[in-house]
Amino acid sequence: MTFDLILFYVFGAILLGAALAMISVRNPVHAALFLVLAFFAAAAIWLLAEAEFLAIVLVLVYVGAVMVLFLFVVMMLDINLARLREGFAEFLPAGLVVAAAMATVLTLVITRFIVMDAPERADADYSNTEALGAVLYTEYVYPFEIAAVILLVAIIAAIALTMRRRPDTKYIDPTRQIRVRRQDRVRLVSMPSSPEASEKDRSE
Repeated sequence: MTFDLILFYVFGAILLGAALAMISVRNPVHAALFLVLAFFAAAAIWLLAEAEFLAIVLVLVYVGAVMVLFLFVVMMLDINLARLREGFAEFLPAGLVVAAAMATVLTLVITRFIVMDAPERADADYSNTEALGAVLYTEYVYPFEIAAVILLVAIIAAIALTMRRRPDTKYIDPTRQIRVRRQDRVRLVSMPSSPEASEKDRSE
């Protein structure tokens, strides 16, 4: 057993354990942290597979940006865990069917790659980033563009749903702020500074 294979089994066990812990813990903050650990283990496995670009993107984008946003939202929201578990038994059969389908697909993929011969290692000057870009923008250019359009539609839909006018929302009209005058906001009132000055003003 080579050292690379030992590292693969170690990081694979960490990835599997982190994924199981992520879906089994009750605290959502702990679940997000276990997901971060799973991302790091997956990035290490991609490094062993000589996919350095994908590993770096996984760490920078998902761990450095997406998971930080998830943790911020989870820690800022007051999540009622009892209410979230109310429909667990109702949706359990559908969840088991989806889990069985995913397990079947993963088993077929794993068994297919087990019987295949291991690919030869690339040369030292080989760039997987260049190869990924060449395949992505030639053979898979149409699926890539379709995915980009779907993401754009999702962004526009999210903005449209959150920007709707609500009667109970307080907002500021910039045009009214620009047209404001000093006489409308400030009123100068002549008031005495002391009781002696007030009596002097009345005598005069």
